[in-house]
Amino acid sequence: MDLGLKGKKALVTGGSKGIGRATAELLASEGADVAICARNADEVSAAVEALKSKGVNAIGSAVDVGDGDAYKKWIESAIGELGGLDILVPNVSAGGGANIGSEDGWKANFEVDIMGTARAVNASLESLTASKGSIVIISTTTALEEGPGSGPYGVVKAALINYANHVSQANGRNGVRCNVVSPGPIYIEGGAWNFIKDNMEDFYNATEKAIPLGYGAAEDVANAVVFLASSAGGHITGTNLVVDGGFTKRVQL
Repeated sequence: MDLGLKGKKALVTGGSKGIGRATAELLASEGADVAICARNADEVSAAVEALKSKGVNAIGSAVDVGDGDAYKKWIESAIGELGGLDILVPNVSAGGGANIGSEDGWKANFEVDIMGTARAVNASLESLTASKGSIVIISTTTALEEGPGSGPYGVVKAALINYANHVSQANGRNGVRCNVVSPGPIYIEGGAWNFIKDNMEDFYNATEKAIPLGYGAAEDVANAVVFLASSAGGHITGTNLVVDGGFTKRVQL
């Protein structure tokens, strides 16, 4: 299926590794020009070179999404370098970790996940309206059910689903679509589930047994993101697409 992405302009935050990198690479493979950002300059450079090897225009910078002013300036600059914007994927997240239950953990998740997404949308909306573009926000199944990574991470990711619905309703008449992809347990080398496998083997194995299709890969999530961003998903907006191999048990109504 031709997804109609050749020549499109895409921006992916947290695009140097994991789900963001897989999404950026799939967009590039479909012919889209891509801008990425992440905190590590060397990882950004390596990712940009890999994207360029696919024959598209690719740019990237080391940016801390928690620095609101620098982040907004980068988005505006990237849109200018790309020559417009058709697709926005605000993927970067503060995640869980050692501060998951602390006040600092709450602040980090709010600043990076919620404000990082809102700032990206606000800075991109004029360009996305001009192109009748698409936004795909990354949430998590922890936003839907109590599970691994609950706490501020799950709470702010749930808020993003609500936010995406608002964006879809407020901008649909202008041709801008906004959807969410919520991954379940995704195994990525160097990622959270890699750490759990190495350090909490019993928990890792128990979780795997709860996933009918087994652990997912970053590419599984990227497939969903790129589909929703493309013209193939052109009549879909305001939805939350769960990519979890059957991990969540609720009925999807």
